Order: sequence, then structure tokens, then C-alpha cells
Amino acid sequence: MAKAYWIAHVTVTDPAAYAGYQAVAPAAFQKYGARFLARGGPAETFEGESWQRHVVIEFDSLKQARDCYNSPEYLEARACRAGACEASISIVEGC
Repeated sequence: MAKAYWIAHVTVTDPAAYAGYQAVAPAAFQKYGARFLARGGPAETFEGESWQRHVVIEFDSLKQARDCYNSPEYLEARACRAGACEASISIVEGC
């Protein structure tokens, strides 16, 4: 079974409010076996929109990645980050 990845690009607009997301989101990631491969380190944008943070999260399957995103735990985290950032999140199946 192919692994799956969340690819997220984020620009934080309200750090204090975003801290609420950071406090709640780990519960969802832990529950669904997420492994962070990249999380907000130095990055360069060569094409397209420039974002402040880039995150790549590995899951064992596409189902697991989707279930995490749609879980009650992550829905709570998403509510915490509403208005605290701009984000683009994709889920992609690996090769």
C-alpha cells in the first residue's frame, strides 16, 4: 500500500491565536500515526506563491491521511486556527 502525504503551506497572521492550533493538533497527528518530514524550516520559493511555513507529513495510507484531516480532533484544531493563518493543504498519495 502506498504511503500518503499532507503537503501544507501556511502563513501565520495571528501568532497568539495560532498557538491554540499548535496545542490541539498534535492529538490528531498522534492518533493517526503521522510522521513529520518537514515542518517550518528554512525554505526558498522558486515558483508560485510564497508561504511562511511548509509542512510535509507522512501517513501509512491515503485513508489514514484523510481520516486524520476529517477527524473530530483535527476539526477542533482547524477551528482553533480559523482566522489565525492562511493555509493551503493537499493530501497526495505517494509513488
